[in-house]
Amino acid sequence: MNKILLLDVVGLTPRLLHHAPRLHRLAEQGWHAPLETVLPAVTCSVQSTMLTGLPPREHGAVGNGWYFRDLGEVHLWRQHNRLVTGEKVWETARRARPGYRAANVCWWYAMGASTDWTITPRPVYHADGRKSPDCYTWPPELHDELTQALGAFPLFNYWGPTASLRSTEWIVAATRRLLPEADLTLAYVPHLDYDLQRHGPDSPQALTAVRDVDRAVTPLLDDAQEQGATVVVVSEYGITPASQPVDINRALREAGLLEVYAQHGMEYLDPWTSRAFAVADHQVAHVYVQNPTDLAPVRELCQALPGVDLALDRDAQHDFGIDHHRAGELVLVAEPRAWFTYYYWLDDARAPDFARGVDIHRKPGYDPAELFLDPADRTAKLRAAIGLARKKLGLRYAMNVVPTTGRWVKGTHGRLPDDPLDGPLLLCSDPTSRRDRMRASSVRDLILDLAAISQSTR
Repeated sequence: MNKILLLDVVGLTPRLLHHAPRLHRLAEQGWHAPLETVLPAVTCSVQSTMLTGLPPREHGAVGNGWYFRDLGEVHLWRQHNRLVTGEKVWETARRARPGYRAANVCWWYAMGASTDWTITPRPVYHADGRKSPDCYTWPPELHDELTQALGAFPLFNYWGPTASLRSTEWIVAATRRLLPEADLTLAYVPHLDYDLQRHGPDSPQALTAVRDVDRAVTPLLDDAQEQGATVVVVSEYGITPASQPVDINRALREAGLLEVYAQHGMEYLDPWTSRAFAVADHQVAHVYVQNPTDLAPVRELCQALPGVDLALDRDAQHDFGIDHHRAGELVLVAEPRAWFTYYYWLDDARAPDFARGVDIHRKPGYDPAELFLDPADRTAKLRAAIGLARKKLGLRYAMNVVPTTGRWVKGTHGRLPDDPLDGPLLLCSDPTSRRDRMRASSVRDLILDLAAISQSTR
């Protein structure tokens, strides 16, 4: 049975590949091609398309989060695999070859998936409000095996102001332990997401990050070669320069369409009573419009905002494969260099306390400012150190050090790439499987071809 490693080096582009010598060598010995991605070009949507072969309109992952109409709540980064409709690639392989074994190391929607081994970030939320880094594993005994060998999953190096290469190194080490056992091993390495968003894809820090991630994955690529595994490297999107935050929710609020409620002097989004509000997700925003009679004026308002390129209604969404009932009545796409903030308050003094922390589950939209200790606050580093000391003592703490402005963000993604050199790509170590073009929806079939799974099974 052909062993396969499917490695997601998020943010890798043809332009950056030349700065990654080990990955570049893999591409030269095998083959590589630009990868036509999906809208939105964000993690959950693209990964779901790769694993099912379906567009977002069919698998349902219309972004990294959306408005759950049945709950009346916005949720990002949910983890259960049942949120993704469609047969996953390893399930298709099992129909042809019962006993086909698959391992998932940090690809999203991992919990409840039918993989044989699963590792996914999952912090411990203590009763007193503290959060401790940890992960979920299947089978359960894998958790103690990994933490004893590698230490606790480095959650605070996986996202936030202290995000660093350490999380990628932990993931690579965990993947190396599972690779000999599985027929298909999925691994996601996040490192390029950090400094490319912090400093921009053309910055010296970005090139350093490319060299660092290349060095970090080298032992895994060497293991795969020694074990005779075919390596497929993918990326979900390319990160492009950013300089224009678009405060979509503030515009909707100023127009009298978005409502908030207040508690303890803090304002919270009120989706139940809002006529229109947006779930911001990098360069894409889902705008939920309660009354159909508001749709035309809301679209006109959104389209007129500086930084908005497209305002897609349901008919237009169909052309991009995103017309699912979870999508907003409008889907906005930002212009190059622009991106959408989630901010809805008009006065920073009224911002909710979670706005100044890393809180991916309570914020009703994506917040890349979480990658920064507020550069405008001279006390931010000191307060972060005090918070860390309190955490180590087992005391409650608040990391209220994140800026509440998007001005520091220098890289973004989400719209379809304007230049293939700045978009995602696919590398494959098997030269006999060469393709002239690759789409995200074709990754599934490439894996099945490499695994020698017949067309009739699919």
